[in-house]
Amino acid sequence: MNRAIQDNCCSRQTENCCGTRMKERSQEEYKDLINRLSRIEGQIRGLKRMVEEGAYCPDILNQSAAASAALSSFNRVLMSNHIKSCVIDDVRAGNDETVEELLGVLQKLMK
Repeated sequence: MNRAIQDNCCSRQTENCCGTRMKERSQEEYKDLINRLSRIEGQIRGLKRMVEEGAYCPDILNQSAAASAALSSFNRVLMSNHIKSCVIDDVRAGNDETVEELLGVLQKLMK
């Protein structure tokens, strides 16, 4: 059973029975993220196949760079969606902890 974390915060954000935070996404956002991850998954499988088949190292590295760029793009889209929804809603509701959480996530992504 889900319950809202805060009534005035992003009604799409919930907490499950174990205390894990969750977010209900629009169908459009969900499909976009899943499609991106499916493409990345295919790229990773392709990399594995290239290694198994003994492909030339620069060819593998080029494909690895493409997979890395796709994952970075996924992160940018997800971060943008998060800022435009949850972060803005939380800041407007006076929940400044969300800004600290965002800064922590940004530091991890920038390593």
